[in-house]
Amino acid sequence: MSKGTVVLAYSGGLDTSCILVWLKEQGYDVIAYLANIGQDEDFEAAQKKAESLGAKKVFIEDVRAEFVEEFIWPSVQANAIYEDRYLLGTSVARPCIARRQVQIARQEGAQYVSHGATGKGNDQIRFELTCYALYPEVKIIAPWRIPEFYTRFKGRKDLMEYAEKHGIPVPVTPKAPWSMDANLMHISYESGILENPKSHAPSDLYLMTKNPEDTPNSPDLIELEFRKGVPVKVSHLKDGKSKDTPLEIFTYLNEIGGRHGVGRIDIVENRFIGMKSRGIYETPGGTILYHAHLDIEAFTMDREVRRIKQSLGIRFSELLYNGFWYSPECDFVRHCIDKSQEMVEGKVQMSVFKGQVYILGRESPKSLYNEELVSMDVQGDYDPCDASGFIKINAVRLREHHRLQGDMASKK
Repeated sequence: MSKGTVVLAYSGGLDTSCILVWLKEQGYDVIAYLANIGQDEDFEAAQKKAESLGAKKVFIEDVRAEFVEEFIWPSVQANAIYEDRYLLGTSVARPCIARRQVQIARQEGAQYVSHGATGKGNDQIRFELTCYALYPEVKIIAPWRIPEFYTRFKGRKDLMEYAEKHGIPVPVTPKAPWSMDANLMHISYESGILENPKSHAPSDLYLMTKNPEDTPNSPDLIELEFRKGVPVKVSHLKDGKSKDTPLEIFTYLNEIGGRHGVGRIDIVENRFIGMKSRGIYETPGGTILYHAHLDIEAFTMDREVRRIKQSLGIRFSELLYNGFWYSPECDFVRHCIDKSQEMVEGKVQMSVFKGQVYILGRESPKSLYNEELVSMDVQGDYDPCDASGFIKINAVRLREHHRLQGDMASKK
């Protein structure tokens, strides 16, 4: 008798293929769900594999467009960046993937969901917080946190033996000596030989971006147009090519950034669960967007609003990294950030070249830049004499601070 139906977040790889068969061994009916989130994957082969392993149903879901519009675009508006460097490519994908998993579970009357995330990482938190938020009654099966499972499968060798015993097709090509996660926004690399933070990444590691040394010797010049802080069009200033749908815009920026080796970082970051980990990331299109949005935002947003919005962006990035996309506080922060973007409109011209993004110019009908006011050659509606009082008022506390220091020093 079946213990119930479980929707498994399935990748088609060794781990989740073994988990699928293991769940069946435990007495569950398994529905395999694979999200097309822009990774390079043979989805038809993955579907056939899941069916051959005994999945009751297989869902291959194309979530690329909603991933860009509903998850990446709010991150662009926020200038989301974790610990000053990481553009959150894996973090932002998880709530999108898990949301569809929950929708399928509800639709199919499944009481359980399952995933192949490890018990040491961030992804288990991101998947499960989303599932609990959107399907409060759901029960979660996390094999890598079940002693019976992780004591049986201590490593890849045990998984390979299990696969051979149960007729699970195993990869014919040797596995790279690191773990990789890919989606439309980025590819991340960690674990294996990368766990020593001093070890340099092999030159053949990167798949989305060229080595900057091997990139073209002339730049790509592009213009990005924003409306309410969201990209609405990208145009190439040399060949006239343009894209104006969210998915096409992001894919095109990936292509240009990848060609020029843009968006590579190698960092040690703080996981939510309390340990530091070394990660290598390449985020070509996201890096171009980050620089372009920063520029048009500074051009069109009031200074004090921007100061508040910067702190909200940091908070948003931490919430996103830690898995709280579907929390009341993240909903509130996103709403505030969205409000801040009402006047963020205009075009930014950029050069993408040899691993770098260079801002060339910008224009906006909602610019707060007043050329006459700021000009060194035109006085405009500004009286320089007013600056004397402004400086003296700002100097009051500085003079008092140093007076007190002088008094204290004289008493010693």
